[in-house]
Amino acid sequence: MPNHHYLKPLLEPQSLAIIGASDKPDAIGHVILRNVIAGGYKGKVWAVNPRHSEVLGQPCVASVEQIGARVDLAIATTPPRSMPLIIEQCAQAGIRHLVIVTSPATVGQSALDKRIADAGRHWGVRLLGPKSLGIVRPRLALNATFTDTSPLSGDLGLVAQSGAMCASVLDWATLNRIGVSSVVSLGNALDIDFGEVLDFMVHDERTRYILLHVERVRDARRFVSALRSAARSKPVILFKSSELGAPAADATADAVFDAAVRRAGVVRVRGINQLFHAAKALATGFKPRGGRLAVVSNGTGPAAMAVDKARALGVPLAALSAATIATLNKFLPRDWNGANPVDLGGDATPERYLQAIAALRDDESVGAVLVVLSPLAMVQPERVAQGIVELAGSTRVPVCCCFMGGAQVSAARQRLVEAGVPVFGTPETAVELFSDISGYYDNQNLLLQAPSPDQDYERAGSGNARVLADQLLAEQRRVPSALETRALLRSFGIEVPPVAIARSTSEAIFMAEQLGLPVDIRLEGQDLAADAALARVNLSSLESVRLAYQDLVEAARASQPGGHVGHLGGVALERHREQPHARKLSIGVLRDPVFGPVIAFGAGGDPMDLYQDRALALPPLNRFLAQRLIESTRVARTLDAFRQRPPVNRQALENTLLAVSNLACELPWLRELSIDLLADEDGATAVGARLTMDPALGAGKARYAHLAIHPYPSELTQEWPMREGHRVTVRAIKPEDAALMRDFFQRMSPESRYYRFMERLEEMPPALVARFTQVDYDREMALVALTEEGGETQQIGAARYTLTADGESVEFALVIDDRWQRSGLGRRLMGALMDCARDRSYRYMVGDVLADNEKMLRLMASLGFSVLPHPDGPDMKRVLKPLQE
Repeated sequence: MPNHHYLKPLLEPQSLAIIGASDKPDAIGHVILRNVIAGGYKGKVWAVNPRHSEVLGQPCVASVEQIGARVDLAIATTPPRSMPLIIEQCAQAGIRHLVIVTSPATVGQSALDKRIADAGRHWGVRLLGPKSLGIVRPRLALNATFTDTSPLSGDLGLVAQSGAMCASVLDWATLNRIGVSSVVSLGNALDIDFGEVLDFMVHDERTRYILLHVERVRDARRFVSALRSAARSKPVILFKSSELGAPAADATADAVFDAAVRRAGVVRVRGINQLFHAAKALATGFKPRGGRLAVVSNGTGPAAMAVDKARALGVPLAALSAATIATLNKFLPRDWNGANPVDLGGDATPERYLQAIAALRDDESVGAVLVVLSPLAMVQPERVAQGIVELAGSTRVPVCCCFMGGAQVSAARQRLVEAGVPVFGTPETAVELFSDISGYYDNQNLLLQAPSPDQDYERAGSGNARVLADQLLAEQRRVPSALETRALLRSFGIEVPPVAIARSTSEAIFMAEQLGLPVDIRLEGQDLAADAALARVNLSSLESVRLAYQDLVEAARASQPGGHVGHLGGVALERHREQPHARKLSIGVLRDPVFGPVIAFGAGGDPMDLYQDRALALPPLNRFLAQRLIESTRVARTLDAFRQRPPVNRQALENTLLAVSNLACELPWLRELSIDLLADEDGATAVGARLTMDPALGAGKARYAHLAIHPYPSELTQEWPMREGHRVTVRAIKPEDAALMRDFFQRMSPESRYYRFMERLEEMPPALVARFTQVDYDREMALVALTEEGGETQQIGAARYTLTADGESVEFALVIDDRWQRSGLGRRLMGALMDCARDRSYRYMVGDVLADNEKMLRLMASLGFSVLPHPDGPDMKRVLKPLQE
């Protein structure tokens, strides 16, 4: 099993060649070679250029094929048209990684890009770029970029698509004495993209937190999966800009990207300054206790600036408790406003500041305190700063500061910076930081969610959805009729009133009688949008039905070019329902070209168009995510009780969202879905729906391949009969299994713990519990065995694999409750785990086993694993089994 990442030769090269090295000071090849030499690179470097025998004192060869030694990485600075040949030469020289700095001209770029990508695939050379700025790896004193910045060594990993943005961020970091662990400029990313580089940084112990600059995403599943994997172990802060020359991103595309980032547990910021402010705050442990902010200031103007920014960003201000107000009344001026923000007055002293901060930190409604200070005569900024430093170390409520001014507050700011307390020059910047960091921890809660595509909800569907969809696909039907759409929704458990379709006046009145008066009728046609003018409601007599039918047919004829109604699907009739308390809502599924299906929820009817009140989320959803989706809209405030209107049945509304999520997961052919929903105290009913399908969207793809987030694999759940009549449930692990995992660990014998963790552990650290229970099912798997004992569920075994750094093997771990050893449970768990790995096309399963763990070694040998010497010494054995035999 390799013990290093497969991208190590690219991102941590021990030797490199600069192709196109030049003695011209303004040439890219000259700048990169100069930076490599000046930085004191610890590896071996070669200059390559057929026109020179020496560049900057380095021997220069005509071609990489003449080097005659191992080269981990080549950096090409020559014209783009030469790249296919250079790739071939690198392959012939045994160089498997190439950074392409130059970029094809706009004219003919696509064709040349394709030739470059094809050459890389054909010759087995991995490509970074074109248009890459290069790479930085301070541990090797390597600065292989064409910038004049000399980056400092630190623990910040930077990945950027734009070379100019990468250079700007590097310059900003160096100016602010922020060090980097690794810098990777992706450029056009024809081959290596975010997913693989993030994988490297997750494995890199020198990287503590990661900054991303994103222009575009090619592979949504890999991008989101890598983001989620990284965000579980390291803070990830992301800044996105549009790609120059690309079509302007619309609001929907940007909102979809936001939804993806939130589910990945990542915080998105809106500028370079916020990027670093957020990174520094997370690195110093700034963690709001909740989402509500308290502001304390010695001036009303700066406090108002903070409040205005908070309102603009949707940051709620904390409502102070009566006890807090009573405490503040003891030392604040009599005329203070008695609310948040807390105005200390222009004569505020350091003592008054610190007393107010201490009072606010004890208020349970306060998530963080923003201290705004203007350098008025009595304030003494340095004493306030020192007091804040002392308070910050003894409180769970974080403090961020805005010390406004220049020379009079510079020493106080420096004291706060040295203590790791966030401090800014304007209130708006401080509020932005609070918003970003609150969003980060909020998104971390979303990261914990592991919804299944078949969530349980009260109104179960018929289970016939696939049969119905297959029939439509077989008939090449892209736009189902209203009747077919309703049947499909009903099959997923969405409440839909029965409907009848009439194609003549006679049918209309007879169907109305059969349904029971009063009825609602409206036109149904593939090319007729939902329109109030094409509907008649609460018809209480057959004569009114007759007249309404004739009116609607005439209205349809008038609305069509030339008066044709060839696509008229008839008139739909349904029983009229009085719902005086109903709220009009909309639920939909749209298909994003990058992230696939997206669920939309918001106001329905006219408010939807007027206020554009809509929130988006990626499927699959669970109840927690459905609730969050509802609450993120303005219409959510109308769902509670108001005057004579009872509250909406929230559970029914959530059930409908879960059903739509299930539909989006199970029907990869779905192009678009729009549902008009009425929700009241009794439930939620789809009163109108439009659906389009595209057979090409799901053709030849694995199940759930159309989703950006791999759902919880409920299909892996099994029931196994075991010894003495016991039954064992085996399923994939969930984040909520943390308590079961801790109890399981406590029941393990010291020997079992040592063999599993290869160290003496008395308890499982919370970070380890989280790591074991929060699984990205796209790149790892953990199966747990559960049984009922004494009326309680207990975990009695676990088997897991994780993707190794080589990208094609998985490393397993197995542990069985001492009482269940020799029961066959371990063998069956390993069999199920290997089946999962085979289904995902991994080539090998490997593991490390202590040499004296004879029971495990015997089990592995019986399962067909080879028992091999371990590279770290005789105390360990390495076991390996090919999976694709």
